[in-house]
Amino acid sequence: MTRSALLSSRAVLKITGPDARSFLQGVLTQDVEQLPQGSAAFSALLTPQGKILFDFLLLATTEGFLVDCPKESAEPLRKRLTMYRLRAKATIEATDLAVAAFWDEAPRDDAFADPRLPALGMRKIAPASSISASADENVYDLHRLSLGVPEFIRDFGAEEVFLTDVDYDVLNGVNYKKGCFVGQEVTSRMKRKGEIRKRTVKLAFEGAQPAKGESVMGGEAPLGEVMSGAEGLALALIRLDRLEAARAAGAPITAGGKHVQIIVPDWLEQA
Repeated sequence: MTRSALLSSRAVLKITGPDARSFLQGVLTQDVEQLPQGSAAFSALLTPQGKILFDFLLLATTEGFLVDCPKESAEPLRKRLTMYRLRAKATIEATDLAVAAFWDEAPRDDAFADPRLPALGMRKIAPASSISASADENVYDLHRLSLGVPEFIRDFGAEEVFLTDVDYDVLNGVNYKKGCFVGQEVTSRMKRKGEIRKRTVKLAFEGAQPAKGESVMGGEAPLGEVMSGAEGLALALIRLDRLEAARAAGAPITAGGKHVQIIVPDWLEQA
């Protein structure tokens, strides 16, 4: 069954100019230099301390790049990129283009693959008037939650988490071999040490969902906190060592006073 949704929570920026590619290469977590026209990369802009400031899908076009980002962060992102641009010949501007998602269907010629995870399907950037959708954004969001994929704004805010906390290293959000980018030193050191203490996982439960920010408990010990959720599913940022200890002790796992099941997404477990 074909599913599609107009993602009204998303906005699109346009970056053009002869230095657009090299400018972005120096600040983003992805290897922009190697991105072919018509393909997209999942990338982030970090703080110097390595925490996520913004994230987005970056689509290479004949003119430059289109940036598929949360509407709430579009203008702050434009301003931050403009600040980093310095003397580079690049223009960063807002557009009135819309974003749609397509999943549970064959590839489309007028869309690009979501670079985070194949099961997320495809995306299309176009005028809203040219997009027809079979479902609203909430249906797509439930699909995202079922896959265990966290999302900026919905699950966490700026300067709250590192890339590995929200599994972006597994979701193709960073290229550790590309060289310098903002926050690269901290990010690379965490990768080299191999000590990942937190991960985002799925929670399954019955009845009303625990509120965002609610503590996930292993008996009396806090394991982490609930992120976004809907219809018996939620995401949670969990301390792995504490989860292991709670399971070893046979402690009940709860959130908001109700029992929950912690599920590691297949793509994360296989990584």
